[in-house]
Amino acid sequence: MFEFAWWWLWLLLPLPWLVRRFSKPSADQGGASLHVPFLDQMEQAVGPQQGVSIQQSSPWRLVLLYLIWGLLIAAVAKPQWLGEPIPQQLEGRDLMMAVDLSESMLEQDFEVNGRWVSRLAATRLVAGDFIKRREGDRVGLILFAEQAYQQAPLTHDRDTVKTLLDEAQVGLAGKATAIGDAIGLAVKRFKQMESEQRILILLTDGRNTAGVLKPLQSVELAKSEGLKIYTIGVGGGSQGGVLGSFFAQGSDLDEKTLTAIAEQTGGRFFRAYDLDELAEIYVLLDELEPVEQDSEFFRPIDPLFHWPLYGAFVLALFLAISLRGRN
Repeated sequence: MFEFAWWWLWLLLPLPWLVRRFSKPSADQGGASLHVPFLDQMEQAVGPQQGVSIQQSSPWRLVLLYLIWGLLIAAVAKPQWLGEPIPQQLEGRDLMMAVDLSESMLEQDFEVNGRWVSRLAATRLVAGDFIKRREGDRVGLILFAEQAYQQAPLTHDRDTVKTLLDEAQVGLAGKATAIGDAIGLAVKRFKQMESEQRILILLTDGRNTAGVLKPLQSVELAKSEGLKIYTIGVGGGSQGGVLGSFFAQGSDLDEKTLTAIAEQTGGRFFRAYDLDELAEIYVLLDELEPVEQDSEFFRPIDPLFHWPLYGAFVLALFLAISLRGRN
């Protein structure tokens, strides 16, 4: 889109005509200020010389002068071309996901397309889609079992975080469940980042059975850093796989502790018995913590003032040459 940034300068366009129309010509002084004794002899030799004034100029020269003035006004009015609006990348919230990799996550009690899959596979399926939707947020990934470790730092590269989640395997961090250490690690990572909105989504199917920090101890650290925690308890529904009866005994979920963790930090506890409920939880999380919408746009500006300026220069040069040729 073309526009003049300082369009109001076009109000100066009739200024030369107004000056010429209403200003009075200078009065005749009645005589030369400098007496040249041999002026008469020079006039007899070469003829009387007369200056060229604007009033005596031919009409086309007058039009040319007005055109030069118009081009100068066009240049100083800042003509510019505005490109298409480009949405600005807004800084959203910092969101860390902590996923349980204890052995009980192998329990196959989630049904997908008519077949039973493990809790971890269901988590990958639903959480991966959730990660892809968090445009504008920095997303990180913590994997924990007997130990907790950061698999992906907080980053805008959501595709990489999703890939790392897809590659996570049960047994990488031991067999037990260290919920308190996972929260403590998240607090430590958030503390190193400057952000106003800090969120941890913790997904587990058991209770805290390992680690240095107790869950409620880590909650105090989270509260001091302004970290909001949403907890998700998965599994415990229909036992659909061969491994179901074996791991079901060690997959008792500590709903009371997970609820306390969420409530004390301003979050919520969710319970997912099947894939549909797990998917609904992540949809609800999108509503509770919506992605920042693009509200600012950048329009690239291409300045064009040099074109009328070049035109005015060429016309002025042409006018000067024509007046010199007349003299």
